[in-house]
Amino acid sequence: MPPNYWNGTKSPTQQDSQFRGNAGNREGRYGAEYVLLGLWYLGTLVRMADDPKLLVERVQTGVRIEKRILKVLKGFAEYHDMTLGDVLEGIVLHAFDGKTPFNAVSLERIRQLKKFYGLDLDSSASHRLQEIKLKSPRKRGRKKQNKNEEAS
Repeated sequence: MPPNYWNGTKSPTQQDSQFRGNAGNREGRYGAEYVLLGLWYLGTLVRMADDPKLLVERVQTGVRIEKRILKVLKGFAEYHDMTLGDVLEGIVLHAFDGKTPFNAVSLERIRQLKKFYGLDLDSSASHRLQEIKLKSPRKRGRKKQNKNEEAS
């Protein structure tokens, strides 16, 4: 177990020198990596409030969305280690409150993702997108099958 660096009696280097055997050796058993790890954990140990309204029921949905928009959203979610659903919920909840869901850093990341995935649409295209009508492969197969039956 690493020594307690947070009691204020000695610096982390002085405290862990007894474990390393050499006070000048910075690559000891409990070195700077534990100090950084300890600071990281101190910053992330936040108890979430037990608010009953935060307990929700999620449902699976089959939403159709433009392909490149989806790629940007998935890339953004992956970058922030979130699920696509969490990103969409966050965007919608912010929009419902009349707030912007993204800060300047996130908007820059989105610009980069849009460029990478070739998304040249902006809000002016909203509600005006038209879907390309592709023929279903099943329908094509049935026509060929019907033609084969007629030829026999």
